[in-house]
Amino acid sequence: MLKGVENHSLPRTAAFFDLDKTVIAKSSTLTFSKSFYQGGLINRRAVLRTAYAQFVFLAGGADHEQMERMRSYLSALCRGWNVQQVKEIVAETLHDLIDPIIYDEAASLIEEHHTAGRDVVIVSTSGTEVVEPIGELLGADRVVATRMVVGDDGCFTGEVEYYAYGPTKAEAIRELAASEGYDLSRCYAYSDSATDVPMLESVGRPHAVNPDRALRREALARGWPILDFHRPVRLKQRIPAFSVPPRPALVAVAAIGAAAATAGLVWYANRRRATVA
Repeated sequence: MLKGVENHSLPRTAAFFDLDKTVIAKSSTLTFSKSFYQGGLINRRAVLRTAYAQFVFLAGGADHEQMERMRSYLSALCRGWNVQQVKEIVAETLHDLIDPIIYDEAASLIEEHHTAGRDVVIVSTSGTEVVEPIGELLGADRVVATRMVVGDDGCFTGEVEYYAYGPTKAEAIRELAASEGYDLSRCYAYSDSATDVPMLESVGRPHAVNPDRALRREALARGWPILDFHRPVRLKQRIPAFSVPPRPALVAVAAIGAAAATAGLVWYANRRRATVA
């Protein structure tokens, strides 16, 4: 159970979420392979290879070496892709592909953190063209993701400008804390992978979610909470509704509710006086 609403006289706090297998049930990048094939970006052989990579990823067998090979493969694969076309494909298929695989438990946690006054930050190894729209769908306040180099022609060069993986995730979190004023000792972090131990170590309240074997051992040794997310659900099917109104809107809703209650009390008092008279 999360603690209550933040005391706003204290420094700000945030909840940092890994994306794949923590918030959504699959690899965000590999999930779009069929859409990229239909858009003419990859061939059938690449679709089969990414399907196998998805299987390895879901089976929990993707260690550091395999993740590095996957990164090299995907970097080479996207060389020459038009960035605008990629963004359009993601936008067109986002709800069909990602909405059904969001964990209900993760969505609830995001709601709880927002209600408590904390920022929600998605920190993912996947590319920013994929992660940013997913972050927007989830209602995240910020996103940290891998960035590919884009040439003058608007296409990926195949080179990586920033790789959000392992220790670099922790570095990004510390930089955000410095710029946004987060008190990391009171912040939360969630991940499924042992490669994210540096990210989990960077906050005072780390959590292992659907952990791989190595992270489970680490979490047990350190006394970190272990969470089991297993209910993917479409956001619009969730009750209450997933999206939390922006904080100014929450204030407005509260004001409207208070006004309605006051009006009701005035009406009731007048009615009683009229009855007595």
